[in-house]
Order: sequence, then C-alpha cells, then structure tokens
Amino acid sequence: MRWLLIFLLLPCLVQAEEVVLGLSRDRVAITTSFDGSDILIFGAVKREAPIAEVPLGVVITVAGPSAPVLVRRKSREFGIWVNTDAVEVDLAPSFYVVASTGPIREVLSNVEDLRHKISIDRAIRSVGAPDTIRDSRNFTNALIRIRRNDDLYQESEGKVVLAEQTLFRTSVKLPANLVEGDYTIRTFLTREGRVVSKHETTIDVRKVGLERWLYTLAQEQAMLYGLMSLAIAALAGWLASAAFAMLRR
Repeated sequence: MRWLLIFLLLPCLVQAEEVVLGLSRDRVAITTSFDGSDILIFGAVKREAPIAEVPLGVVITVAGPSAPVLVRRKSREFGIWVNTDAVEVDLAPSFYVVASTGPIREVLSNVEDLRHKISIDRAIRSVGAPDTIRDSRNFTNALIRIRRNDDLYQESEGKVVLAEQTLFRTSVKLPANLVEGDYTIRTFLTREGRVVSKHETTIDVRKVGLERWLYTLAQEQAMLYGLMSLAIAALAGWLASAAFAMLRR
C-alpha cells in the first residue's frame, strides 16, 4: 500500500517546478504597412519546494508554421549558372527562434535536444534524399543559412534574463516577411542539461485589411486576381504614358 501511494505521488514530486508564462501580445496583425514587430515573453517559475542549489536554465523557442521546402543547388555549366541537384527538406519551420539563459550546449544536453527538438538543427526534419546526392546535409545547412540571413532563423544565446532563479524575460523580433498562421511558443526549464518542466502556448499571426483581401483573392480566385493585376498594370502604363505626353507639350 505504501509503495502504491509513493507511485501515485511520484508525478507530483517530479513536477516541483513549473512555468507561469505571459506575453506582451497574443495576436499579430499583418497589414500593408507591417514592417515587423517585437514580442515580449516573460514569466515566473512556480515551485512547490525550496529553490535547488543547482542553477536553473531557461530555453524559449518560437516556431512558425512548418512545411516541406525544396532546396536546389546551382552549378556553373558552360559559363551559365543552372540548377543541377535538388533535395526536399521534409519539414522546416517558416520562422524559428531559440533563446536561452546561456550557451545552448551548456543549458541543454544533446539527449534532451533530440527528444524535444529544440535547436534549429533539430527543429528541421530531413530524412530522405536521392541516392545520387551524397551530401544532403549541405542542402539543410544552406536552408538554415538563407533563413538566418533573412532573420527568419535566430539564435539568441544568453538573451533570456533570469532573476533570482524565478523571474525570466526575453524579447523576440518578428521580421516583416512572416508567414501567417499559429506560432508556437515553448518554454523549457532545465537543470544540469535536463528538462525539468515545459510549457507551450501559441500566438496568432494573420493578415488583415487590404492585405488579407488580396491574399484571399489570390488563393481562392486566382484567375480574377490575375485579370485584376493585368488591368491595374495596363492602367498604370496608360497613366504614365498620358503624363509623359502632357509633359512633352
């Protein structure tokens, strides 16, 4: 009976620390003038026991919608750059940020990173490639490099501020070229590289106003969108020609 009681209480004993999370906003509106935004992520560690002597670490990730990505390699053939090889990355987040209280390899072990897929490398799933391509990893590295240059993939080691082993905060910059959808925010508490608690929530990123109307029209009425684009281009050309003719008089 005593062992049964201990077994039932074990989850409560293990979960001695948990995350209480807050966000500066839970919705981001993408308009025609949207040029990026900042999200403040803050929270506290709720405890059922005194603070342990071993320091606590905090890792926060923000991930946009994931989708397959076709990565092509260009080679110079007869003086011309052409696409030669291609590898489809099975699943890659459109946006990804990982922030931590210190160097990620000190805060998080490789085993826990593999289990929870926290680092950028682990967040991307690429398991297959054509037999003719022996360096498929280079295609994944190229995708990471390109999205880092566009601020879509960010590593912020040491950017999570942890006060008194209880209160934490960080700021995440969202660039202008966001994909709309649900963005998942995960918070991990770690100690000696092990994840001792985690919390997950989402924010909604959507196009609104004219931007939303144009996006919906392009997705659902492609022919009408194309005709409207041609009409606007023709009108703009005619107005430019008329203005030029008036200036010549």
